Amino acid sequence: MSSNESHAGHQSLIVHLDSYVERIDLGALFGRVAPLEVEVGTGDGGFLLARATLHPGRNFLGIERLLGRMRKLDRKGRRAGLANLRLLRLEAGYVLQYLLPPASVSVLHLYFPDPWPKKRQRKNRLIQLPFGPVVANVLAPGGCVYVRTDDADYFAQMCEVFDSLEGVKRVETPEEILGTKTEFERDFEARGIRGLKGGWQRLA
Repeated sequence: MSSNESHAGHQSLIVHLDSYVERIDLGALFGRVAPLEVEVGTGDGGFLLARATLHPGRNFLGIERLLGRMRKLDRKGRRAGLANLRLLRLEAGYVLQYLLPPASVSVLHLYFPDPWPKKRQRKNRLIQLPFGPVVANVLAPGGCVYVRTDDADYFAQMCEVFDSLEGVKRVETPEEILGTKTEFERDFEARGIRGLKGGWQRLA
């Protein structure tokens, strides 16, 4: 159902799907069945690499559109021997809505998405009202979505989106997850910028 490029004798973590209209067979993708964590927008990959290293019993999927970032993360992941990590270079909304099976994601990480701060740009934001049901559908019962941003207006919009969902409740982000920082978060904290965070859980 998918293939991985080979580089210098090592199989790439970047996945090329045989079909982009059928749901992904996660058992075949990872070679096992395990709880799945997904990060949308992997950045430099530091967060995802740390999570995959700390939790070898879980599967991790990174979604990123920028090829350079993905190749860098692929190299780091292979050097670390992370057999529980896969990468997809696709638009995140499409992956969540059409490719991941319903109720398949244990944890969805949405950290520092582009805030599109100008009023005329806000239509480009990933997290808008139609996005909420997509997330609720892909979360497993008891699964959680965690968000972080430095933009207060976007954070208010995120809260509106996820608070409006039926069968979803607000939860605190676990300290174990907060302890793993993204590159954007480290940069903001170094400049004294306070980040905003939120979490929501799909009820069992």
